[in-house]
Amino acid sequence: MKRIVLRRLPDGSAAYVSPFHISMKGMEKLVLFRDDADYDAMVKILCVCGRRKNIIVVIYAVVSNHCHVSVLAKSQAEAEQYGQEIKRMYSMWFHGKYGESGVLDGVDIKAIALDSDWYVRNALAYIPRNALDNGCNVNEYKWSGFSAMFRKTDTEQAIAVASLTKRQKRKLMHTGDKLNDVPWLLDKDGCLITSSFCDHTYLEQAFNNDLTFFLKVIGAQSSSEMTWKLVDGPRTKLPDGEFLKAVNEISNRWFNCDVSRLSIQSRIRFLPYIYRTMNTTIPQLARVFGLDRDEITRILAPLRARSPQTMDILPAYAPQSGL
Repeated sequence: MKRIVLRRLPDGSAAYVSPFHISMKGMEKLVLFRDDADYDAMVKILCVCGRRKNIIVVIYAVVSNHCHVSVLAKSQAEAEQYGQEIKRMYSMWFHGKYGESGVLDGVDIKAIALDSDWYVRNALAYIPRNALDNGCNVNEYKWSGFSAMFRKTDTEQAIAVASLTKRQKRKLMHTGDKLNDVPWLLDKDGCLITSSFCDHTYLEQAFNNDLTFFLKVIGAQSSSEMTWKLVDGPRTKLPDGEFLKAVNEISNRWFNCDVSRLSIQSRIRFLPYIYRTMNTTIPQLARVFGLDRDEITRILAPLRARSPQTMDILPAYAPQSGL
């Protein structure tokens, strides 16, 4: 499959983009989405934030205390910024509706690069499977992007968001952003039609445009394994031995060797990704990467300060595909 593709971004520019999985996880007993209005608001926030942060949504799922979304972005930094904007906007919605402050303080965002065909296909299949967490069938769940897959959605009686008045846009889309040029469509109930803002073409091509192939991946997939790899694992601090094993697994995907065999330049390039996507510390990174703690601190300084000059640390795969 063509993992890195050339796409027209929301701002009109063309760029090569890579796939990422983003998860927003609440505390186990916290219900973030209490009724249909909350679910509807979150789906629209996913859409609006994509336009704001210049990324493309591929597929998503919103369930009671967490959400997942796969996006195409130029860098991990942009994917993370998108995730943080989702949290910020939904915090505003939640506070405005329920008058509760700080509820989302314990909710964190993790963005994981889908850096192999296996990760892409399994993440894209895993996301709509989360409907099962709400006790629903995957193909009937209203608050996921499953309906965009293989173009199942009927858009004949759709309402174009761009045609709405300013007041209607604010009421239905929960934003004052100018949306006069968006291709998004609403159904008769005012809900977003998934296929109008999700890149279903990317998803379909990931499964060779074969629905049977997609269903086979769903059937063979271990949900617990994917939850650990994409959601729980990055939030869990591992002992050095398990941490080294996880780092070596990624290093072999990127560089075809363990981290101990990497050049200093490759370690420096690789380090920020591990810091961003795994729950670790500077001393642990120093032990695993074989670098001085002061050097680790210097390398990570832009990230720890959340600098806009954060480097893009994705592996340099050859760009493929077209607009």
